[in-house]
Amino acid sequence: MTLDIPQITLNDGHTFAEVGLGTYKLAGDDGIAAIRSGIETGYRVLDTAVNYDNEREVGEAVRTADVDRDEIIVTTKIPGRHHGYDEAIASGRESNGTIGLGRIDLLLIHWPNPSVDKYVDTFRGMLALRDEGVVRSVGVSNFTVPMLERLIDESGVTPAVNQVELHPYFPQGELRAFHAEHGIRTESWSPLARRSDLLAEPLVAQLAHDHGVTPTQLVVRWHVQLGSTPIPKSADPARQRENADVFGFELSDIDVKRLSNLERGRLWGADPNTHEEM
Repeated sequence: MTLDIPQITLNDGHTFAEVGLGTYKLAGDDGIAAIRSGIETGYRVLDTAVNYDNEREVGEAVRTADVDRDEIIVTTKIPGRHHGYDEAIASGRESNGTIGLGRIDLLLIHWPNPSVDKYVDTFRGMLALRDEGVVRSVGVSNFTVPMLERLIDESGVTPAVNQVELHPYFPQGELRAFHAEHGIRTESWSPLARRSDLLAEPLVAQLAHDHGVTPTQLVVRWHVQLGSTPIPKSADPARQRENADVFGFELSDIDVKRLSNLERGRLWGADPNTHEEM
């Protein structure tokens, strides 16, 4: 049975799901099969990037899945080496051709690349792609509050999404508050705190037991109740279902806060250029 993952509305009026599927390292025929399995499970947000080298596979999975293309939200990202107005336009057009679905549903700046200082021009190029119909929604990834403030001030447009590292060890409270104030959807990469002991935490284990769910489901539900879209990655159909089957229970406000207080500072093991998830 296909899971019904609830939808929210972005600040530009387009829909977005409360849980998405990460696709990093899902490549080749096996990758296509894994992504198609995710679609059949119920995932409607698919997260790829130029740097993942699997845009073609994501497009092929969407084309061959028995789901209307317009129900799927394909996200890809402009890499740091493509920053600049003209470069962003060329990058977005190339990604659109590689994916081969007629449009990119959500285009993000993969990394602000502050030393180059071209992210505002890059964003303006993305807005031009949106005006052309190549891209439907535009957003960013790994942006801080000052970067977002500058982007909004200089472009006149508030990004629809900011995709950032977020998990109970790194709950990003200040950034999430800024997002909420400005109508930016938070999206979580590394939502299960890759290469950590998060899922073995006594609090996580106890709350999962109390709710009759797995530790993974408990953490994904924590993301949902924060108002963030997590994008856990898995090629296994059973794990894909487990990761998204989180809408039959609810955490108390106190338990959400307890999980958020597991913060230990940033986990430097995660790579923002790949967004590798569990």
